[in-house]
Amino acid sequence: MIEYFASNMWQLWVIIAVICLILELMNGDFFIMCFAIGGVCSSLSAAVGGNIYVQLAVFAITSVLSLFFVRPAALRYLHKNEDSRVSNADALIGQTGRVSETIVADGFGRVAIDGDDWKALSVDGQPIEKDTRVRVVSRESIIITVERV
Repeated sequence: MIEYFASNMWQLWVIIAVICLILELMNGDFFIMCFAIGGVCSSLSAAVGGNIYVQLAVFAITSVLSLFFVRPAALRYLHKNEDSRVSNADALIGQTGRVSETIVADGFGRVAIDGDDWKALSVDGQPIEKDTRVRVVSRESIIITVERV
């Protein structure tokens, strides 16, 4: 079997590249993909008759070049809108919910939004009755400010 792979090294490099791609699917940070690119380039050098030292050099050089050029470009392209994406509690602003406990005048109540219950106060300080639809206008820590819809 070793003799077979020694005479068909391109197949071994393709197997390495496929394993790296499978590992990249589990990881997702485009680091292991660079070694898959190196494996593909090494399989091409093996297919045209390069010896093992040439194949290893091609693998090392293309993997390092991929780390410096391909990975940053892939990260920029695939994560380009990440800075403007809101997450966690900031995503509540603008959503609508239902008052689950009456919001008293100049005081607090509770609002249910997507299955979560938040401590809330009204934007104008007026009371808001239970089961009234409201929209979140701001958030301060764990307290949201709402207005009637």
